[in-house]
Amino acid sequence: MRTTFIDTLTDLAYADPRITLVTGDLGFGVVQKFAERFPDQFVNAGVAEQNMTGLATGMALAGRIVFTYSIANFPTLRPLEQIRNDAAYHNANVIVVAVGGGMSYGAFGMTHHATEDIAILRSLPQMTVLAPGDPAETTAATRKVGEGIGPVYLRLGRAGEPTVHTGPIDWHLGKALVTREGTDGTIISTGAMLHTAVAAANQLAETAGIELRVLSMHTIKPLDSDAIVAAAEETGAVITLEEHSILGGLGGAVAEVLLEAGVPGVAFKRIGLPSQYITEVGNQDYLRKVHGLDVDSVARTTLQTLEKTNRAARHAA
Repeated sequence: MRTTFIDTLTDLAYADPRITLVTGDLGFGVVQKFAERFPDQFVNAGVAEQNMTGLATGMALAGRIVFTYSIANFPTLRPLEQIRNDAAYHNANVIVVAVGGGMSYGAFGMTHHATEDIAILRSLPQMTVLAPGDPAETTAATRKVGEGIGPVYLRLGRAGEPTVHTGPIDWHLGKALVTREGTDGTIISTGAMLHTAVAAANQLAETAGIELRVLSMHTIKPLDSDAIVAAAEETGAVITLEEHSILGGLGGAVAEVLLEAGVPGVAFKRIGLPSQYITEVGNQDYLRKVHGLDVDSVARTTLQTLEKTNRAARHAA
């Protein structure tokens, strides 16, 4: 996703001199070409994320559209006060780009995990929160925020995320994408878990004859409440999937919608990370398996949830 992001941003910067990239002294293997091509639209703020965010806000208020860029937890939690008081409060065109959402940098330990970021950033007024599911969604999201729509949190995978959408997508801010049709339940995924969601749904179709709808909730704020309610009413079960704490992220947001809508009889399950520090160290695939975010675990948890609706039992019969 990060390569797709930089390639798209490069195209935008060529067409619009307001587009500016500010990095926190990392990512040069990816951003170097941008820096060399657009020296007047690139700043290395150093390892000083608070300054980076304040600088970006000042440039945005002077007419630029500014992207700050760093490993996921660094441009979010370190300068949270500046994001809140400077960028969000002034409704500035500052796009906080977090590379490596979730446990992408798992080998570096919990200091490099971004597992509370969605919950924190979506609580800020005027903040748009985006977590595209694959490179195609990353391109569309980057182009949209490059128009200058106010403060944005853009949460990306690190690298190597597979393309889920095999054709053109009708991407709109705040509107979920249906990546798989089904009537026996719905998996709502955000960010780089989309491929896992589709693979788990396909596995259940093959092994249990269960057909699941899969929604890519690339926009967490503003949330597509209509798609969530429709999924609950039409399929009877909703499972949320995220590489993030189950507190306050996608699962919490969807639960809020379902409860306020009063959808009767819907089975609901949040699949995500427990609210605790991850002490294991290893690559992303290993950590996902440990914490129940691999394909087999997601399929198993989904099946257990569907049993509450008797849909799984009906297919078995």
